[in-house]
Amino acid sequence: MRRGNVLKLLGLAGLAGVAAGGAVLARNERQRRAYSPDDVRARLHERHASLDAVPEPVPAAELKAGRRHRLARLLRRRQASAGS
Repeated sequence: MRRGNVLKLLGLAGLAGVAAGGAVLARNERQRRAYSPDDVRARLHERHASLDAVPEPVPAAELKAGRRHRLARLLRRRQASAGS
């Protein structure tokens, strides 16, 4: 194939991709707008109820053990300055 034909095919493929992407976005937007406010609220409440509890924080001693972690360096500096 000549270079011109390849570029034309790539351009057409790109246009087809943009058109397909736009069609998908339009379909998703129509589906999203089909929900009533009560439906959206109910779905958000369901999603929130399905979330797990907040994980417990990692103890400072465990964080300080990591040498390269930025928070660990900060904690070590604070501990060193408080001990002085």
